[in-house]
Amino acid sequence: MARAPGVRRGALFTALALLCLGLAAEAQAPAPGNRDPLTGVRSRLSRDWVGQRPEPADVPILVMAGHADSQGIAGAGTGGAAVDLHGARPMQPGMRDELYWNLAVARRVVALGLQRGLNIRFYDPPQRTIHNGDDPRTNWSVGKAHAAAGGYALEIHFDAYGPDGVGSGVIPALHRPFSRLDESLARAFGGYPQQFRGGLGGPRRGITLLEIGKLEPPLEPALRNPRSRPQALTAIAERVVAALEQGLGRQPAGVASTNGPVRLAAGDQ
Repeated sequence: MARAPGVRRGALFTALALLCLGLAAEAQAPAPGNRDPLTGVRSRLSRDWVGQRPEPADVPILVMAGHADSQGIAGAGTGGAAVDLHGARPMQPGMRDELYWNLAVARRVVALGLQRGLNIRFYDPPQRTIHNGDDPRTNWSVGKAHAAAGGYALEIHFDAYGPDGVGSGVIPALHRPFSRLDESLARAFGGYPQQFRGGLGGPRRGITLLEIGKLEPPLEPALRNPRSRPQALTAIAERVVAALEQGLGRQPAGVASTNGPVRLAAGDQ
């Protein structure tokens, strides 16, 4: 009985998310600080960078799921508002909900990117807990090597709920001048200052971080509800891939123009 208010609130947020989901897929990315119907609030922090460095059309893109190598230790990612505040069960035992959704989005981004002809691949560490951040199997090490070889490394994240989170946005890689891929993703999701929290481990190693949104309503209920989950994940992946296509100077296959809306793909599973 003690969880009933949270359950009712969750059901209400889910209903609202279902109503807004189509709008989220069609709408232009919101202005900084505004609220997107699907991904929620966008970063209000001032973006102090512009990505102008062009990338080759066939640049190898490496996509990773944030916190995939740090479960059960410091840096495991957020549990999300549903679990931490309202007593919901984690999406997968032994895994923080952020990683669960990081993996779901990263895999869909790569699958869709391959369909659209991008030179893109996914890296998943062989273990979920690797204590040494410089172990060659970690996201940091693999991403650093990929970026040093001239590739583009992107790590997917969901931000913390409540006042600890900032919202959707890009934290760019710091190893060389900012890329047009960073710029395109920032236009789609928002941007963080380049030295956010003094410079995070991933960006210092050449890895761009993309915060999809805070793991709270409206985004989290749309993901957790099995009815809305396929559309929500598809809409997010579509937005990411369209931004990558734009950053490479391509006409996004899923939208009408370079400034057009992100549309839901049919038949997502």
